[in-house]
Amino acid sequence: MEHSFQAAARAVKLSEAQLTAISRPQRIVEVAFPVKMDSGKTKFFYGYRVQHNNARGPYKGGIRYHHNSDLKEVSELAFWMTMKCAVAGIPYGGGKGGVKVNPKELSKKELEKLTRAYTRAIADIIGPERDIPAPDVYTDGQIMSWIYDEYVKYKMAADKIVGAAAQNKFKKYARAVVTGKPIKLGGSLGRDIATALGGVYVLEEILKIQKLSPRGLTVAIQGFGNAGLNAAKLLVQRGFKIMAVADSCSAILANDKSRGLNVAKLIGFKRQAGSIAKFPDTRVISQAELVRLPVDILIPAAMGGLITAEDAREIKAKIVLELANGPCQPAADEILAKRSDILVLPDILANAGGVTVSYFEWLQNMKDERWSEPKVFDKLKKTMSRATGNIWKLKNKFKTDARTAAYILALQRLTNKSKLKNARTS
Repeated sequence: MEHSFQAAARAVKLSEAQLTAISRPQRIVEVAFPVKMDSGKTKFFYGYRVQHNNARGPYKGGIRYHHNSDLKEVSELAFWMTMKCAVAGIPYGGGKGGVKVNPKELSKKELEKLTRAYTRAIADIIGPERDIPAPDVYTDGQIMSWIYDEYVKYKMAADKIVGAAAQNKFKKYARAVVTGKPIKLGGSLGRDIATALGGVYVLEEILKIQKLSPRGLTVAIQGFGNAGLNAAKLLVQRGFKIMAVADSCSAILANDKSRGLNVAKLIGFKRQAGSIAKFPDTRVISQAELVRLPVDILIPAAMGGLITAEDAREIKAKIVLELANGPCQPAADEILAKRSDILVLPDILANAGGVTVSYFEWLQNMKDERWSEPKVFDKLKKTMSRATGNIWKLKNKFKTDARTAAYILALQRLTNKSKLKNARTS
């Protein structure tokens, strides 16, 4: 995505000082912490928290648990979060966290110990008005609950908050230290499907602009976790046909081309079997075949960097909706940017629904409010539709691709903030 960012920087006439200010993280924290395993042995784990930029508001970004997590990946994701929040127009900056671990190898007890140890290691740099983590790869509401609980314990001891009234007041305030929490702890209704729904709203706005009906449009989805699965459900409800999906184990194509996949049955099958492989009335295909299918819409919703340059040359979809972060390798992205027959709806727009509803959750916590699900969805639709319309206007104005237009929008908003304005002359 580097060439798109650089093109956007030239378009908004970013100074060298401004470019440096926005390109580099403001803080990088690397931590090592011990965890006593169920075996009785103590094992050290390594984690990160990157705070990229807070010109528009507190740092915001998920925490991922993955065996390949490293500082380079976390830093890139923190940068994208800064861009994503600016595109959505929400008052956050970008941050990201990661722990190098395979959570599937841990018991629930070990996972809790690891989470609490990591929280203690970063507790001094996070907070409701400072840096607000959220779920990401292999983290969820339960892990956010542990982070909240450990943060409360740590801060009440460190800041010597005593007395029932003072402690209860702090516990209520501290709910906003993380988002993606369970509802009973202050989580927002609608957060579980927010990433997918936000992407669907973006797609609907684009089809509206292009005067196209969704009825009968065909879709292939690479990745069938939370975002991909919910996108499939939401799209079927709107008349799209899901022709193929892939998870980490397999990729399948519907035998019945007139109807596509029965998504409701497929979801039940995956939950029972643990994979989509061997789902009836389908045939197994490769990941590469899925990406290159002659469908109307391709939705990458898996891990980043899976779409190669060779894939990019062979993609036949007219629209690529990036629900994954950085799904295209750099060379693939450059190829797609030059293909006038494909519209790529970039990740910093397409998957911004998650952080947008996270902002809504934080706002509810800070104001001690509880919004209905229809209110959350209405606000999300307005946010995503407005961002899509703004990007479309910039795309036409600068005669560029949608990704570059999204970066132009983000940089325009970031450079309107005093910290980056000052960088012009400092």
